[in-house]
Amino acid sequence: MDIVVRDAKKADMESVLKLINELAVYEKEPDAVEITVTDLKLGGFGENPVFHCFVAESQNNIIGIALVYMRFSTWKGSVLHLEDLVVSQEMRGHGIGTILLDEVVKYGYKLGVKRICWEVLDWNEPAIAFYEQKGANVMRDWDVVQLNEAAIKKYISNI
Repeated sequence: MDIVVRDAKKADMESVLKLINELAVYEKEPDAVEITVTDLKLGGFGENPVFHCFVAESQNNIIGIALVYMRFSTWKGSVLHLEDLVVSQEMRGHGIGTILLDEVVKYGYKLGVKRICWEVLDWNEPAIAFYEQKGANVMRDWDVVQLNEAAIKKYISNI
């Protein structure tokens, strides 16, 4: 199977969104995705892009993505955040995740980042095993903290 990993193009965003939705279903959050193709086009290809995306292709079909963006650590400096690494369900087990992660790590190295980070659900043992096998430190003693849009509004109303 020939697999090509390349930088995503604006025209790829419909396929990227399909994979994001597939991930949401896998993560038991089928209705959680609110973004649109337009949002992805503006976010990745607008005047000030806020993310970079790699796509994995086979026979002109996008079968995987890795979407990253820059962060800054007060302890370490520049950090590359891997928001999502998704391989379509039917293509898992063919090394595509490794190829995409390799591309993310090369990209981070080229940028000179001090760390590459991402989250993984605690029940997603196949992903945890994959990341640990690659040398990643899965920090099980940290909890992810978020304010969603409703919580932000409530917070603001209480200031």
